[in-house]
Amino acid sequence: MPRPILSAIHHVAIICSDYAVSKRFYTQLLGLTVIAENYRHERDSWKLDLALPNGNQLELFSFPNPPPRPSQPEAQGLRHLAFVVESVAEFANYLTQNGVAVEPIRIDEFTGKPFTFFQDPDGLPLELYQR
Repeated sequence: MPRPILSAIHHVAIICSDYAVSKRFYTQLLGLTVIAENYRHERDSWKLDLALPNGNQLELFSFPNPPPRPSQPEAQGLRHLAFVVESVAEFANYLTQNGVAVEPIRIDEFTGKPFTFFQDPDGLPLELYQR
């Protein structure tokens, strides 16, 4: 039997500590489009499906009292989520003007492309990577 092929990442799921704050951050500040928003009564949990222009999706979840996750840069697990942008400098400037701390822009030693990091309201590491 031939090996099946993974064709793309469908979504990345994020559990947030403050649903309203994270919803504003990802929709109003980063500009992601709401696909669906559902409240799951039995779990006391919101689920927000968000779309990027290329069809990739983020899911935001709220749960009562989620445990914190260690967030050191080299901790085991998902290291960061990277977004493609036309201009890292332009988007970094936009974030800074909206009160988001952005690391200095670096150049990828292998591709020569600019990139930088910032954090969502829960301190999750997010990256901007130039197309």
